[in-house]
Amino acid sequence: MADINKKDVIKLLEDIAVLLELKAENPFKIQAYRKAAQILETDQRSLREFDDLTKINGIGAKTAATIQDYIENGYSETLQALQKQVPEGLIPLLDLPGLGGKKLSKLYHELDVIDITSLEEACQNEKVSALKGFGKKTEENILKAIQDYKKQPERLPVDDMLKVSKQVESYLDSIEAIDRYSIAGSMRRLRETVKDLDFIISTKDFDTVRKALIEMPNIKEIIANGQTKISIIITWDYDVSIDFRLVEDHQFATTLHHFTGSKDHNVAMRQRAKAQGKKISEYGVLDIETGDIETFESEEDFFQSFGLTYIPPERREADGELDRFEEAVDLVESSMIKGDLHMHTTWSDGAESLEDMAQFVTDKGYHYMAVTDHSKFLRVAHGLNEKRLRDQIKEIERVRQLYPDLTIFSGIEMDILPDGTLDFDDTVLAELDFVIASIHSSFNQTEDQIMYRLNQAMENPYVHMIAHPTGRIIGKREGYAVDVDKLITKAKETKTILELNANPKRLDLNSVWLKKAQEKGVKIAINTDAHRKSNLDFINEGVKMARKGWLNPDSVINTYSVDQLKSVLKEKKNR
Repeated sequence: MADINKKDVIKLLEDIAVLLELKAENPFKIQAYRKAAQILETDQRSLREFDDLTKINGIGAKTAATIQDYIENGYSETLQALQKQVPEGLIPLLDLPGLGGKKLSKLYHELDVIDITSLEEACQNEKVSALKGFGKKTEENILKAIQDYKKQPERLPVDDMLKVSKQVESYLDSIEAIDRYSIAGSMRRLRETVKDLDFIISTKDFDTVRKALIEMPNIKEIIANGQTKISIIITWDYDVSIDFRLVEDHQFATTLHHFTGSKDHNVAMRQRAKAQGKKISEYGVLDIETGDIETFESEEDFFQSFGLTYIPPERREADGELDRFEEAVDLVESSMIKGDLHMHTTWSDGAESLEDMAQFVTDKGYHYMAVTDHSKFLRVAHGLNEKRLRDQIKEIERVRQLYPDLTIFSGIEMDILPDGTLDFDDTVLAELDFVIASIHSSFNQTEDQIMYRLNQAMENPYVHMIAHPTGRIIGKREGYAVDVDKLITKAKETKTILELNANPKRLDLNSVWLKKAQEKGVKIAINTDAHRKSNLDFINEGVKMARKGWLNPDSVINTYSVDQLKSVLKEKKNR
């Protein structure tokens, strides 16, 4: 059986419904798939808890068979067959604002629109505005959306580039002639936006590796194909430039350092080398007096040769790191994380059951977890009302018996409402172990209104943490008008924890604010906000951002033992 969760099945059903809509199939057939998706979305069970899909009211035998086929094989023959019947260029048009399946189907069948080029031509020739149900304004909006779609930003959000880099790394893993490799550049430093990707590759067989690299899937253009440097442009959601640098293994560490640090970091390292009678290049370190070139097995050895302890990649930004790392610096590491305090299950909008999440957390070696599904205000996420929350507390108690070595905190991610009130009253919050407060609505309010909402939440003795405090989505959304300096001051005053949301789309708080929070003595929780098993691995990006903000383990509460953590949580109520 393939590793499929409920969210995957829901997406499958929605994709099939859209493709049927594009084909202008029977509306009842389309609705059958949409209804099945909605039923699964609102059912708090995970896939493995369904004994027989056909016994679920509203899911027919054919739909159930489609789901079962997908679960067992990891792919859907129904979906694949439909994809072949619809022009490939049509599907991406669904991402354009205002173009749903019905409208796009009309454009496809009546104007022969099959991709973004034919859609643009139809708009420019005023054919779209002539269609019933469209009009001039709709046509103008589509044209504007097309222009926006075509504008690729110079720097792409780190989340998008992480997905591309993982695809590339999967391909590199398949090349046997590669001895070792590493991502380099601003991606390795975890910059929030990234211009291009750099990889350093160690090999004894340059020709074989070079040949394999230029045969990589999705290559749009080969820019350079030299002996030691290959530059390509690949196309996934965006066009992405990638440089591969091939070196012999003894040169790997110095080349990796050279292409990882920022320009200013490298300048500072060269100045330090000069003061010691040395000269750094990407191929080694030259002793100016003797003419000898020293190479290194690792970057740790490289830094040690200059009297420095290892400087993590995310700290190589010329931000005082050379002075600080003359001695060991106690920065947080992924291995120090003992639990995750923000995650969602099938009780709201998660893909896995509460019991499954407990197993996944146990597999990661964690000591504790907090179950924090959405509260009732967030209806789109099937948020919990008071009754369902209390039912979930009973379920948590059942799962605790199954995992006696894991501490499971009952919790909630509760909305701070637009008027500053909280989604639950104190009598309900008092029943929970860990309460998160978040803003998910009315982002366009003034700074005073936003700060009033946040302050009201932090003043509440039952609210332990503010999640994703600025509300930003990197490269997509600026977030709301929060004065983070005032937020940090209030968090310190009220003993409220601030979150570093490790989802690469967010990384919120950022490194600048993390550093300030630590200086003020505010506690931070690095959480994944996981909605599925794989999201738990976001902790690695979160820890990198924490190191970028100079966070030490004492500032990060989920490096604490269970007893230490409980003591911190009690401090808020006793304030």
